[in-house]
Amino acid sequence: MSDQDETAENRLRKELPEEVPVAPPAEPAEEPAEPVLTGRQRLVKGLWPPRVSRAQLIVALLLFGLGFGLAVQVASNSDDDTALRGARQEDLVRILDELDDRTQRLEDEKQGLEKQRDELENSSDQAEEARRQTIEKERQLGILAGTVAAQGPGITMTIDDTKGTVEADMLLDAVQELRAAGAEAIQVNGVRVVAGTYLTDSGNSVSVDGNKINAPYRFQVIGKPQDLEPALNIPGGVVQTLEKEQATVTVERSDKIIVDALRPAKQPDYARSSSQ
Repeated sequence: MSDQDETAENRLRKELPEEVPVAPPAEPAEEPAEPVLTGRQRLVKGLWPPRVSRAQLIVALLLFGLGFGLAVQVASNSDDDTALRGARQEDLVRILDELDDRTQRLEDEKQGLEKQRDELENSSDQAEEARRQTIEKERQLGILAGTVAAQGPGITMTIDDTKGTVEADMLLDAVQELRAAGAEAIQVNGVRVVAGTYLTDSGNSVSVDGNKINAPYRFQVIGKPQDLEPALNIPGGVVQTLEKEQATVTVERSDKIIVDALRPAKQPDYARSSSQ
């Protein structure tokens, strides 16, 4: 090849464009791999956010109400326990004696009923024995109903209210405490207290079954004095409550208390004996 031909070839190569490199096709972007969760993280992810159904919500509300009621009951019992822990030793002994006396009264009543049953079963003249027990039962019920007078050992409690601070609910607490201690007959300022007795405030005084009574309030109570007086003097009881209201309370034991205020025998309007 001649020099002229080589020069033409070199000139042709310079004029031709160089090969353009072809870029390789783009590879698809890889998706980021999910992180590996631990057991605790999976548990948290499953519990939160919470998915609560209507039934679960109702159950939760019921459990909350039950827990609240139990908390209130525990708090109430704690208050009672605190009051007893703060009581003197002689007061605690007196409370225990009162509980023992109540238990003994219930046991005596049980034995009395069993004795009546045995007498009816073993009596040769069961009809006469039944009549005798019926008369005795009628007398006892008459005392409880206030239709007959009664006498026996008991106490007299006098409440002197010079400040006019004693209200009907305080006297009602006294009546209930006396009944719980075994009072068998009660009258207040000449008004017989029976099972259906109610007390209301009437101005600066109190009404018992609609009968207005004024201070001093005098309770005449038949029962065991050794049970009645301690029941009124327990810590936080009737006497302490009345004394906080600046009332003066005196309790006297007696071997003979007369309860002679009577109630008329009321015939029921609708109830009839099932034996008729």
